[in-house]
Amino acid sequence: MEAGKIVRLYRNILLLMTIPLVSFCQDKDQLSDSLNLYCFPDFARIDSSLKQEYPFIVFEKNNFQFFSHNSPSWEYLFSRIDELQKGGNEKLNFYHIGGSHIQADIYTNDVRSFFQTHWKNTPGERGIVFPFNLAKTNNPSNYQFKSPNYWTAYRSVVHRPSSLDYGLMGAVLLCGDSVVNITFSHHNTISKPPFSSLKIYHNKGELPFELNFGTEEILIDHVEQDLKVGTTTIYFTDPIDEMDLQFSRITSESLELEIYGFQFMNEYPGVSYTSIGVNGAGLYTYLDNKNFEEQLKQYPPDFFAFSVGTNDGNVPYDKFDPQVYKNNLEKMMLKVLRANPKCAILLTVPNDSYYRRKYLNRNIAREREVIEELAEKYKVPVWDFYGIMGELGSSKTWNRKGLMQSDLVHFTSMGYHLKGKLMIDAFLKYFEQMKTVQR
Repeated sequence: MEAGKIVRLYRNILLLMTIPLVSFCQDKDQLSDSLNLYCFPDFARIDSSLKQEYPFIVFEKNNFQFFSHNSPSWEYLFSRIDELQKGGNEKLNFYHIGGSHIQADIYTNDVRSFFQTHWKNTPGERGIVFPFNLAKTNNPSNYQFKSPNYWTAYRSVVHRPSSLDYGLMGAVLLCGDSVVNITFSHHNTISKPPFSSLKIYHNKGELPFELNFGTEEILIDHVEQDLKVGTTTIYFTDPIDEMDLQFSRITSESLELEIYGFQFMNEYPGVSYTSIGVNGAGLYTYLDNKNFEEQLKQYPPDFFAFSVGTNDGNVPYDKFDPQVYKNNLEKMMLKVLRANPKCAILLTVPNDSYYRRKYLNRNIAREREVIEELAEKYKVPVWDFYGIMGELGSSKTWNRKGLMQSDLVHFTSMGYHLKGKLMIDAFLKYFEQMKTVQR
């Protein structure tokens, strides 16, 4: 999509946010639990004409549904966002994990852009990114890396060499050149938070490369390394917008440079929103990434959305075991909670899809059952996108309306942007309702 169209789209989304809130439920239960008054109107602040434009979408299900009377982690998240809205200096780390839907980073970037532009003076941080284009796979359109070097790419879905231990992003780039150049810049997005520090996830142990930053070299304040985790963090005296980085080998050994991701940080309040997605990934993929939890603890999550399940359930009905899916999801949730026990987890139900383009996929409904069970156990909400779409077979309707691709698994750009708009609205319903409860 052209940059101008992207900007106009985001402006329209922000404009829609000025529409007054619909009234919330007035029923008052005698219990004092924080979620006791939480209810689900059709809309918060998006244009209700969407209901006429897309009558097949079940808008009344577009909410974060809780299966418990309270949710300590989400109450804590609300209190911190409330402070941020009031002009506080809160820094919140958001993560969103999935497969190809998340690697594309279309609807997740809409959500990121909303959080980073909606409140004054809260630009937040870009978070962790991976140079997917250098790995010869689709890169999010909102940032770009460039490098003249030759890179060998490994993705956790298709490559499992014994010599590599994947981390948070589920991919790695290797380069054997003695001098490696790589640049980063924001692209096609209105959200462009500057960074005053850069964390590079690379080889563990002593890094056999010297780092140079071209014209930005004079801005380097100091450098810190963690040999055990495999990170180098560069602190700058002033915020910068782009990266021009050179690795120069300082030993005679022909050691390869391993890159697992770049994290762009600053001192500003707001939300950091990291998208973790690899095409074809399932829960089993991330469970096998040995350094996932270790790297997550480097920047513990305050919010973590799970949108993993499309690939787990993309098998014949008799080949899918709901209990295995449930066990895998719970193991991943526990990894997150070990990184931060107060983290607010959001469980999302995968979209309706067809198996091999022609068979109804009844596994998604089975995934929803176990997702709701875990939501009740851990007192966290569910965003039921399967229900919002219209449940079984609804992807064909979305395809006819230009919202879904012909594979009946992935959305079109328009469909992803609509999904982002719906997720933003579901967030707003929760925040606004919690404000009414606090009064």
